[in-house]
Amino acid sequence: MEQTYDDRAIVVADTLVLADLHVGKGSSNLELPIGDSTDTIERLTGLLDRHDPSTVVVAGDLLHSFSTVPHTVEDTVESIRQRCRERGARLVVTPGNHDTMLDAVWTGPTTDEYTVGDTVVCHGHGAPTADADRYIVGHDHPIIEIEGQRQPCYLVAEDAYRGADIVMLPAFNRLLAGVEVNQMSATDFQSPLVTDTDEFRPLVWNDAGEETLEFPPLGEFRGML
Repeated sequence: MEQTYDDRAIVVADTLVLADLHVGKGSSNLELPIGDSTDTIERLTGLLDRHDPSTVVVAGDLLHSFSTVPHTVEDTVESIRQRCRERGARLVVTPGNHDTMLDAVWTGPTTDEYTVGDTVVCHGHGAPTADADRYIVGHDHPIIEIEGQRQPCYLVAEDAYRGADIVMLPAFNRLLAGVEVNQMSATDFQSPLVTDTDEFRPLVWNDAGEETLEFPPLGEFRGML
């Protein structure tokens, strides 16, 4: 099944998938001088307008805090749901490890694993129960450093887990620093779906050129960095 990469998200058939929104990150004591809610909603709106999906799946960690829900978080989640509804898209959440407070702000559909065609979408913090030809996950927030520049990246590998392909998404929330994957081994990843990093190809979305830049597998690319 074909896919389209765009702004840290992926489109499969008529389904838009994004991961690690971490709504409320900007309300923590690590707040940066930009708001996560405005940025998230504006970029989501752009994705909805460009791709017109029938379904939007958040592949885990819709929320940031494990224990509290800042007062702005419920408003942001409702804005996300409303923006999807206005454009005719159903919003589904596959809960991640950060989503312990999800019930406080979300009454819509949830499922541990969402299937679209031959693909299963899940957060990736645990082993999936469903078999698939491809898994789309988040969780590790991958970035890659190239010539001194740290770039959020997708990580893509074929036959990487139980004979299935893996697509790991970068964190959609741009306040998150990300985890540099240049020299990481499989045991450095939190997701059990990563068993051999050498075969994973980094893909970087280029905002200026509106294109995806594809690099060699990490096992080969490390020698070039």
